[in-house]
Amino acid sequence: MVRWKNESKGSSALLIEGARRVGKSTIAKTFAENEYKSYILIDFTKASKRLNELFEDITDLDFFFLNLQNIYGVSLIKRESVIIFDEIQFQPLARQAIKHLVADGRYDYIETGSLISIQRNVQNILIPSEESKITLYPMDFDEFYWATGKKDMPELLSQAYQMHRPLGDATHRKLMRDLRLYMLVGGMPQAVESYLSSNDLRIVDNKKREILDLYESDLRKLDPSSNIASRLFRAIPNQLNNNASRYMTRSVAPNQRIEKIESIIADLEDSKTVIMAHHINDPNIGMGMFQDFDRYKMFIADTGLFVTLAFLEKKYTENVIYQKLLSDKLDANLGYVYENLVAQMLISQGNKLFYYTFPVPDSNHNYEIDFILSRGNKLVPIEVKSSGYKTHKSLDVFCNIFSKRVGDRILLYTKDFSKDSETLCMPIYYTQFL
Repeated sequence: MVRWKNESKGSSALLIEGARRVGKSTIAKTFAENEYKSYILIDFTKASKRLNELFEDITDLDFFFLNLQNIYGVSLIKRESVIIFDEIQFQPLARQAIKHLVADGRYDYIETGSLISIQRNVQNILIPSEESKITLYPMDFDEFYWATGKKDMPELLSQAYQMHRPLGDATHRKLMRDLRLYMLVGGMPQAVESYLSSNDLRIVDNKKREILDLYESDLRKLDPSSNIASRLFRAIPNQLNNNASRYMTRSVAPNQRIEKIESIIADLEDSKTVIMAHHINDPNIGMGMFQDFDRYKMFIADTGLFVTLAFLEKKYTENVIYQKLLSDKLDANLGYVYENLVAQMLISQGNKLFYYTFPVPDSNHNYEIDFILSRGNKLVPIEVKSSGYKTHKSLDVFCNIFSKRVGDRILLYTKDFSKDSETLCMPIYYTQFL
């Protein structure tokens, strides 16, 4: 955000993308307080009729700004003030006005809002090209440490990763315990705040259910008649648990036109509530050229929400993931929780997610590389284990087939760092550095 302010110098507005309740409004307000002499925050969920009427005609910007300052009792200073359009999806005319406001050049502008609603409410307006977009993700593991007051731990982790060395049993056990807690709480700010204030995972789970109810309400607006979006979203844990090589949309939404499902999947991705990983047909540099748009997996953008969603129809006390992770006894059939965590950690660092499957000879089964990253002119295949076992057959076969394309080969698992021949066996908390 600071880079946008310094480089843009008023030539573009900043649109903060992200899922509902991820903290967009809070971070925009805090940024305004820290970086500007004054600001106005317009919350369109409770804007008055007088305020909304201002956007119906902005031909006279002197009059527009005069009224705005009068309504909020704030003096705006040329090039030293910012106006925040919060929840802009509720006022499409404000989004359209950005083009003219930016051209005027007096102040900076920040927009926040739910992308699902934004997409649905802008069909008849001119979308401004004068927008810089950034994505706000749920709090990552480092930020979770900062929130809990352990500010030195991220630096220790970074140094250990760079040296590729074990941390030792005691430190590793503590880090894994903290990581499992992070998986249960998640990175949604309200869930983290509930944990810090209560130290009670039941209260945290209730907060996450509130967020999921909000998502459910949003998703129902996409297709009120069939409710496909909600069904696809809620089925993600089950789909991952089935260990299939793709999301089987037909099992969730049978008898639906493929065009409709594709449109809803695109809306889900735009909402930032889900993470998409596409299958690649040829693992090579420039993986986007080889991705299969009809073959993909979906993950929940926040693993804490994933944990609650997996047992949404049951009481908190029946959610075995809480019990298993707290006692470090997660069953193999719940290993998809770690896979969702790795997807979340990778995407928050700006990676696009791809995976690859290929047949086991003389068998009906497939080898699978859970994630493949591109680094320079080499591929980095990643296999995820929810245990401490170092078995990595899929990784070995893949690297033999594509040996000239492969750089580092990584097994993410629950034990301390080690090497197994050419494979780097890394604890899962190192994912954020890959």
